[in-house]
Amino acid sequence: RLGLERADTAEKALTVIVDLLEKYGQGGNCMESQMAFTYHNSFLIADRKEAWVLETSGKYWAAEKVEGGVRNISNQLSITTKIDREHPELREYAKSKGWWNGEKEFDFAAAYSYVNTARMTTSRGRYCEGYKLLNKHKGSITPEIMMEILRDKDSGINMEGGFMTTGSMVSVLPQQPDLPCIHYFTGTPDPAR
Repeated sequence: RLGLERADTAEKALTVIVDLLEKYGQGGNCMESQMAFTYHNSFLIADRKEAWVLETSGKYWAAEKVEGGVRNISNQLSITTKIDREHPELREYAKSKGWWNGEKEFDFAAAYSYVNTARMTTSRGRYCEGYKLLNKHKGSITPEIMMEILRDKDSGINMEGGFMTTGSMVSVLPQQPDLPCIHYFTGTPDPAR
């Protein structure tokens, strides 16, 4: 929200978020229940001209500029070796923890998580299923198709149970400045409704 308030481009919003992350860190309970549950955040940041994926681990972060095609995030780090901006101490910290030897190509998701990055788009999970659904419609994604994807329960994108998906957002950002941007928000406790 502060990125939207303080920046007029996607890249400037990225800068706002990482500056706030550096100053304040992240944390806090992400559930209203008494159960303490926190996690590190990922962001899709877009304007009419460009889009970025920002993923965090504590105060450390990596950002990837989306150059085309489709891109998703979901409950895991997904930025691997294509890193366009990063925390200035990202690699050195990973090296000091023994997560990266400093010799092979740096892979953010591999260094900062337990994910096997070679299997991210092939193993059944929310990230993989979202990737498949987006690729199925690549080149012809409409707001209605995005809403259908975000309602999908079989893939786990629309979660049920202890952790429930309670909101989704679809944005249409035309590149032509004379056309309005349109944003659709879930108005119910479950995007399937």
